Amino acid sequence: MANLDPVAVGARLRTVRTRRRLTLAEVSGDTGISVSTLSRLESGARRATLELLVSLARTYRVSLDELVDAPTTGDPRVTLRPTEHPHGTVIPLTARVGGPRAFKMVLRPDGREPDPRSHEGYDWIYVLDGRLRLVLGEHDVVLGVGEVAEFDTRTPHWFSAAGATPVELLSIMGPQGERMHVRARPARRS
Repeated sequence: MANLDPVAVGARLRTVRTRRRLTLAEVSGDTGISVSTLSRLESGARRATLELLVSLARTYRVSLDELVDAPTTGDPRVTLRPTEHPHGTVIPLTARVGGPRAFKMVLRPDGREPDPRSHEGYDWIYVLDGRLRLVLGEHDVVLGVGEVAEFDTRTPHWFSAAGATPVELLSIMGPQGERMHVRARPARRS
């Protein structure tokens, strides 16, 4: 949602004007907006109307969205920021709140001892590169490229890079226990 706070809009107006090396008087002459009104807009003392913003956007040769800090639209790529953790990097691939969420993880080898934990949810993990050590309940397995694990996260679990190289994986996590739904199964071989 756009930030229409008068102080925030005013700061953006001032930044755009100074970046263009224009004085308040020059902007006033081009737009017909008084110097006093421009000054109050930039200080946040006056709320900008659509009419004023359209005129200023035209003068500054910027989009109206830039002046009101509107969110970017139309780009289908997820642009969420990766987070660094002591054992690797987690890159969210979905932005929605609630329901299944997808992550790409790159886990560095760190020699930690397993410390299985449990929580609500259901997890599906696919190994993209490297080897993943997964401790799940009484099981201790190593998954390679192309292998998948699916489990209820109420079962104590822990995973990390196996060996001396990082592991890359996809994780689809259903926080309330949602499971993956597979619509087609491969044909059986005779």
